[in-house]
Amino acid sequence: MSDPTTHKHYVAPVETETIAVDAVRVSEKPSNLWRDAWRDLRRRPLFWFSVVLAAVFILMSLWPTLFTQVSPRACDLMYSNEGPTPGHPLGYTFQGCDIYARVVWGAQTSLAVGLIATVISAVLGLIMGALAGFYGGWLDALLSRIGDIFFAIPYILAALVVMTVFSEYRSVWTLALAIGGFSWASTARVVRAEVLRVRQADFVMASRSLGQSRSKTLLTHVIPNGIAPLLVVSTLGLAAAIVAEATLSFLGVGLGGTVVSWGNDISQAQAALRIAPMSLIYPSIALTLAVLAFVSLGELIRDALDPKARARR
Repeated sequence: MSDPTTHKHYVAPVETETIAVDAVRVSEKPSNLWRDAWRDLRRRPLFWFSVVLAAVFILMSLWPTLFTQVSPRACDLMYSNEGPTPGHPLGYTFQGCDIYARVVWGAQTSLAVGLIATVISAVLGLIMGALAGFYGGWLDALLSRIGDIFFAIPYILAALVVMTVFSEYRSVWTLALAIGGFSWASTARVVRAEVLRVRQADFVMASRSLGQSRSKTLLTHVIPNGIAPLLVVSTLGLAAAIVAEATLSFLGVGLGGTVVSWGNDISQAQAALRIAPMSLIYPSIALTLAVLAFVSLGELIRDALDPKARARR
């Protein structure tokens, strides 16, 4: 019979090694929405193709002389409808103008209208959507009804009316104001929805509990953390504004006939479509590629900023 006061102790002959399962790389930066989106985007070939294509058109609009030294207004009827020649790779229009030079210089006007209209639409949409979503109440109801009125009016139709009424003031700024001033409603809806989501976050509640004013909380916390959808909408809106400029110029109510733009070139080329189709095809290809580049960028950025879309892939 064993002595109850005696206790046997068993000691493992070899000490078990611990596995560093909880090791953390301190050198790595903490993940966030923008870093995860960039990590996702840079692995996609379509993103780089769209970036390069968009960069080419942006360079073309900022420094057209990098691409051609020929003036788009240097026209000579003696070269009417001539084919490609050295220094003129795309041939001539029915008016004897260099098609390649007009395509290059047309990017400057078309992208300028698109960019200005997009900025106007983004600023108006950000202000209206942020105020409506953050303050709510009667202000939300009022701004939402104003947005519904603008949303119900097709902005191309509204811009057509404006440019017809103010036909003597046709310019890049007038056309951009007409497009941007009637296309902000959809942007405001997106911003409002995002602000409604962000304003319920803990950091916003903490900011308010510490005594920060509502306006300062909106500017320093809500808007910076809800800006991602605005970037996507603006990228897609830039493509839509470029198309709107071409549409209005094609209808003869956009920019003046002397302004070099893709829309004007397409409009003027329809008169000689059967005998000189290249005059219409080349500006159309440039317009299509520019729109494709910005639409693809917008869609890729939208998917990258959506965690659910990344999880599904």
